[in-house]
Formats: sequence, C-alpha cells, structure tokens
Amino acid sequence: MTAIFICNSSELEEGGKGVRFPLLAGFDEATGFVVRYDGGAHGYLNRCAHVPVELDWSPGEFFEGSGLYIMCATHGAIYVPETGHCTGGPCRGGRLRKIHITEVDGKIYWQPDDYLTAKPDIAAEKSAEV
Repeated sequence: MTAIFICNSSELEEGGKGVRFPLLAGFDEATGFVVRYDGGAHGYLNRCAHVPVELDWSPGEFFEGSGLYIMCATHGAIYVPETGHCTGGPCRGGRLRKIHITEVDGKIYWQPDDYLTAKPDIAAEKSAEV
C-alpha cells in the first residue's frame, strides 16, 4: 500500500496549527490538511461542507480559539476534529471529506483513494510503502 509523506509527527501540536499538503480531488488541484487532536492525527480535504472553500484562517490555522473544534474561516461552520462531523453553522449535519492518515516511526502519511489522489510530481518524490 503506497502512502505519501506529509510531515514529521513533531510538527503537529495538540489543537494547534495543522499542516497543508497538495493533492487532486477528482481532477481538480486542492489541498488536504492534517491536525493533531486527542493524541491522534486527523486528515481532511480542505473544503467546507457548506460551500467548497478552504477552511483555514491563514495557512495551517484550522482550529477555533479553544483548540477543540475545526472552524471554517468563511462561514463559521464548526467540525469535530476526530470525525469531521459539522455540529454548528450553515452545514450542520454535514461532514468534511476524511483522508486516511497513518503515523509510523515519527512520520505522518496520507493514503490516496478513488477520489483523492496525489499530484504526479508529489507522488514520485514522497511516496513510501507503509
């Protein structure tokens, strides 16, 4: 199973800044992101469930002030970090598109699927068997 390197585990702080990474969503260039919450790394497509705009306030800033929820900077939708489920705002009941994340030997990787794939130049440079 080929996984693509995102960052070192030490780059993610609990409820803190996330790490963005490039990918393709279908045939469109997009970004994914990974954050640390409740000790685990969680990854999502960087698109609000309400309107497909990027979530972060500034690059990597996904959490609202308390560090307990992911929040859309544009619409104020609030998401549970472990599940991506929207619990408040205009898309209540919706959810973020989950990205399969693995954390192995101090490194964080993501796993492409049928819809989310690596940009060809990135896949060749950063893939690994995990």
